[in-house]
Amino acid sequence: MSTLRKESLNTQRNRPAVQVTAPSQKISEIFGTNVFNQKAMREYLAEDVYKILLNTIENGGKVESTIADQVAAGMKNWAMSKGATHYTHWFQPLTGATAEKHDAFFSLNGQGEPVEAFAGSALVQQEPDASSFPNGGIRNTFEARGYTAWDPSSPAFIMHGPAGNTLCIPTIFVSYTGESLDYKSPLLKSINAVEDAGVAICQYFDKNITKVYPTLGIEQEYFLVDNALFNARPDLVMSGRSLFGHAPARGQQLEDHYFGSIPERVHAFMVDLEYESLKLGIPLKTRHNEVAPGQFECAPLFEEINLAVDHNQLLMDLMEKIAKRHNLRVLLHEKPFAGVNGSGKHNNWSLSTNTGKNLLSPGKTPKTNLMFLTFFVNTIKAFHDYADLVRAAIATASNDHRLGANEAPPAIMSAFLGSQLSRVLDEIEKGKIEHNESEVRSLMSHSIKAIPEILLDNTDRNRTSPFAFTGNKFELRAVGSSANSAQAMTILNTAMAKTLQEFKKEVDKLIGDGDSRDTAFLTVIQKYIKQSKKIRFEGNGYGDEWVAEAEKRGLPNVKTTPHALDALVTKKAFELFGKMNIYSHREQEARHEIQLEDYTKKIQIESRLIGDLAMTKIIPAAVAYQERLTASLSNQKNLGISDKILKPQIELASEIAERIGIILTTVNAMVDARRKANKLEDARSMAVAYCDQVKPFFDTIRYHADKLELRIDDEMWPLPKYRELLFLK
Repeated sequence: MSTLRKESLNTQRNRPAVQVTAPSQKISEIFGTNVFNQKAMREYLAEDVYKILLNTIENGGKVESTIADQVAAGMKNWAMSKGATHYTHWFQPLTGATAEKHDAFFSLNGQGEPVEAFAGSALVQQEPDASSFPNGGIRNTFEARGYTAWDPSSPAFIMHGPAGNTLCIPTIFVSYTGESLDYKSPLLKSINAVEDAGVAICQYFDKNITKVYPTLGIEQEYFLVDNALFNARPDLVMSGRSLFGHAPARGQQLEDHYFGSIPERVHAFMVDLEYESLKLGIPLKTRHNEVAPGQFECAPLFEEINLAVDHNQLLMDLMEKIAKRHNLRVLLHEKPFAGVNGSGKHNNWSLSTNTGKNLLSPGKTPKTNLMFLTFFVNTIKAFHDYADLVRAAIATASNDHRLGANEAPPAIMSAFLGSQLSRVLDEIEKGKIEHNESEVRSLMSHSIKAIPEILLDNTDRNRTSPFAFTGNKFELRAVGSSANSAQAMTILNTAMAKTLQEFKKEVDKLIGDGDSRDTAFLTVIQKYIKQSKKIRFEGNGYGDEWVAEAEKRGLPNVKTTPHALDALVTKKAFELFGKMNIYSHREQEARHEIQLEDYTKKIQIESRLIGDLAMTKIIPAAVAYQERLTASLSNQKNLGISDKILKPQIELASEIAERIGIILTTVNAMVDARRKANKLEDARSMAVAYCDQVKPFFDTIRYHADKLELRIDDEMWPLPKYRELLFLK
């Protein structure tokens, strides 16, 4: 066993468990204690300022400078009472991570005396420069200014650090010219679009509904590995996934890890994570073992979508920090280990109103069911019309490994509704509606009076569907575990808002022509059901039959990121985002280029790592073992042992030599392909070249390296193996 691997294993075995004491307080007493929430605002702000700020949060609008100064003073005093010495604008650039630049409250007054100060202008806006973040050509180096602007709808919070605390203020991030350079600002625009379109529809049913907002619950899957073993795997350190490693004899085939007893080290981590998360207002509700060994999941309660995305980004940051306290490392890569389930981030999306109604929850009366059917069918139509954009929103180099595997939906976009709702839509499409109580069937006409009764949560889950209705929400299962959910949710919100707008136009025209409200609504609903029917699929998304059927239906099966991203720069996409005021033409093209470059860089990093590990670790270990083997063969021959008896050993030496040769040849070919790809200047051409010309070499190199792992003396193998990484001790 290599020295580094032996030291790593010994460190894992001998490390004492980190002791975590569960908080003695009730969760309700610690929840949000590090958040500048309404309770803190009431305590630290004057009543009139509190009311103005609360109205701004709930209804939008600009915070006047005099109000901003008073809010900043109250926020500073609250933060200092929590031990904060610095503040930062916390934003989400297009790297996928969060960003922050800390400034001290400390300042000097006009007399040169030290004071703690925090002006309203510093709260509302800052210029962090941030010129090195991805911008897709929006900013030149000599025009590098970027601005962060306060998002009052997401509350400020205190982040604990090992040497001090920091006040974090959620913000958007835009260029000097006002173009978005982050995930939050387009999401906020899409939320406004959904609100306007949704309220316009709801007013037909309930005049008290004046606000519609999307809600989201994000289930987060992740892996945990021992820190020492992590550091002994350069591929995990540099790329987040294992580029080599043969499947262990025992993986997930016994199905014994899923929902099993949580390992003690992991439980301690989970308790610590939940405690810190709850203080930050992240409403974690669920924790459990996932399917693969070493894989786990946590899930929060539903929240308003902007806050849910912020909390998930903050959660991922917390997970990485807290894992290190427990001598663990969290892996958020979608496929850190081959041969076992990867990780997703299931986005449970719905629409709610200011009256407390979930618009995707079936009601008990025909009236409420008509409103439900309206939003339900519009969601399916929106997903159908813009499925290519949803596919683009989930496309990353890491998620390509997961889509279509047995733990994730296929790359073919489809929607699952469940048997009862499928039957209801089929009957409406055919021009008849069945009322469950009276068993009366009435023809679809201008005199429709019967609207079906629909039972709440009368649908099973379909784990193979990218977009499944699960009783009172749609679950977008295809988002990757490391992704910022804002991108997919922005597209879903925008598509929904656009579809609702078109729906209202058609309904208004029919009403203007003399139809009743119910007849007009059901007529357009029937039309939308017919137009979106091909996206609905109730069967096994993993089966080959579905691939063939999807092709017949004309549903695309785009398996790789560079090609999936093409949807971002089509005429249809430009029209959607332009009309809905979400992205400008330039912003869309910039995002397309950024995502292509991100893909290229990640495949490039993996290619370099594969070559490096193959040449400096795997082949040297194989050669050393081969020398030992050939020396042994020579000694045995000198003792007169026949070649017939030695034949299996000779064949083993020959196999090792052959695999070494294949690895060497393939690595050289991969390097040549990479050099050719690097000469391409167009971002898409380079990404496609890395996808089609460089990446295919990975599997060949890995296959032969993993076979060598099974042949070479365990004491000589240089990398911690899957059986050591996946099963925490």
